[in-house]
Amino acid sequence: MVDWTSDNDDSDKFEWESDGEAEPSSAPAFRNLDAAGPSTLDSNGWANEEAPPTSLVEGYVLMGFPKEMVLKGIKEIGHSDANALLELLLTYKTLGDDAAAGNCSTSGCFPQSVEDDDDFDFENWDGDDDADGREPNPDSSGDEDFLREMSEKDNKIKSLVDMGFPEDEANWLLPDVVDAALTVLVDSVYASQAAGDCHYGNLSDYEVTGSCFDSLGGRKRARLMEGSKKRRKRYGGAAQGNRRPLDGSHEEPMPLPNPMIGFNLPNDRLRSVTRRLPQQAIGPPFFYYENVALAPKGVWATISRFLYDIEPEFVDSKHLCAAARKRGYIHNLPIENRFPLLPLPPKTIFEAFPHYKKWWPSWDPRRQLNCLQTSMSSAKLTERIQCALASSGNPPPKSVQKYVMDECRKWNLVWVGKNKVAHLEPDEVEYLLGFPRDHTRGVGKTERFKSLGNSFQVDTVAYHLSVLKDMYPNGVNVLSLFTGIGGGEVALHRLGIHMKTVVSVEIGEVNRRILRGWWDQTQTGTLIEIADVKSLTDDRIATFVRRFGGFDLVIGGSPCNNLAGSNRHHRDGLEGEQSALFYHYFRIVDAVKSAMGRM
Repeated sequence: MVDWTSDNDDSDKFEWESDGEAEPSSAPAFRNLDAAGPSTLDSNGWANEEAPPTSLVEGYVLMGFPKEMVLKGIKEIGHSDANALLELLLTYKTLGDDAAAGNCSTSGCFPQSVEDDDDFDFENWDGDDDADGREPNPDSSGDEDFLREMSEKDNKIKSLVDMGFPEDEANWLLPDVVDAALTVLVDSVYASQAAGDCHYGNLSDYEVTGSCFDSLGGRKRARLMEGSKKRRKRYGGAAQGNRRPLDGSHEEPMPLPNPMIGFNLPNDRLRSVTRRLPQQAIGPPFFYYENVALAPKGVWATISRFLYDIEPEFVDSKHLCAAARKRGYIHNLPIENRFPLLPLPPKTIFEAFPHYKKWWPSWDPRRQLNCLQTSMSSAKLTERIQCALASSGNPPPKSVQKYVMDECRKWNLVWVGKNKVAHLEPDEVEYLLGFPRDHTRGVGKTERFKSLGNSFQVDTVAYHLSVLKDMYPNGVNVLSLFTGIGGGEVALHRLGIHMKTVVSVEIGEVNRRILRGWWDQTQTGTLIEIADVKSLTDDRIATFVRRFGGFDLVIGGSPCNNLAGSNRHHRDGLEGEQSALFYHYFRIVDAVKSAMGRM
């Protein structure tokens, strides 16, 4: 089961954003045109007194649900409870439109099954099998399971080898176990290197009880890792001061602060936060890693544990700009003497885009936008909203208002005419995120939204990086991992920090093109581009360290589209293809520290 942490920000009564899921909206109220009649079956198999009113079905179709799906939902639970019916339809949409045609019972399709991965296996669910009424073939199921298990084992061994572990150790660790999480496997290899007498045959025991460490007398992980052949020093003593205790358990969620304002904010003179880092975490090199705040249970504890047990700094960018963006940052930067970018960015929608105020209805209370997503709303959605409003009074009924507001919050729609909403344009998203105008221009609109949605919020990151300006008056050498469109580089540039050298690791060709275009126009330093993080080996890192005299900053973050989005069951934490990049991040940080220690 995937559990989720939340900051429970009561000030945000309803927030649709990529960091979390909104509550299902209530269906618009429609007139009941049922009429008594003989008890005969219609073409859909209903008795006349049971058939739903035509206006009810058409109302849900207007909201974007296929007619067959609406009829299926009404057959499942009836139509007397509009909220329950809408929840069921939303669940059908989440599972896929074909789910409504399958053999899906109410108990198996209600929203709780969307969030409970133990109760419903989305990865292996096959709606077509249900629809056709086929039974699994008992003769072939064993072979299929065996092949799938072997494939999973091969993939995990390959992942461990790609991270730099010897293949023989990866194979030894996985003789007959494929179910252990990748985080556990990484921990196990590192620990086995440091304590050769410790057997990890039962990974489930290790995951739950840490029995191997207990058998070694309960010594802290730092004591084990000091002897690691892989320079595993990140388990140094826990940060002191006022940090929350972190046990690193994958079973314990890390509570998110409310409000989410980090260690401090610009012009925040009332709070004084001090933190003391473990000796092994003190820079240089400084490192800075971003991840979405709302992550599956255990993700933040794992990230913190692998990065020297440093406490994350959670910040919602709505405190620094006009759009929310809940993110967590683990870094070893000083937190005193920060300063913001000037001029200060607008904090509300109307300050950022005053021309939208003309058509903004009084019943839309939004003053800030939600998290900027990696995609845009469809033209059909805005058309449905316009039709719903045009057929309603002024102001529209509460049910219509709620439906419209749900969609506006989810997609950050703005009012551009009477009863007319539209998505933000890419240049407006650039502005909200702190990028220069036309930073992403020259590529398709879809790619622009995707790249911007996965980027840093520049004002937030610049506030944290501002401490580097006085520390490095002659400029910095930067190792930028998973660079994207260069949010970290833009932040340093806007702070007036010269980048002597940037080694950028970014697999996306479009993103590399955007970064290269900006760099050629604004920078005089050296940009070295690497496409595949797997090619950044320890030897290559050591060569860069000798060539440039070390790196001052190692900056990176996970693309948000894997850990975030409105479909929670698609967020697979540190096991996802994109989010597993974190393991390369801490490997590279270790390699940089080790190479610089030999200088």
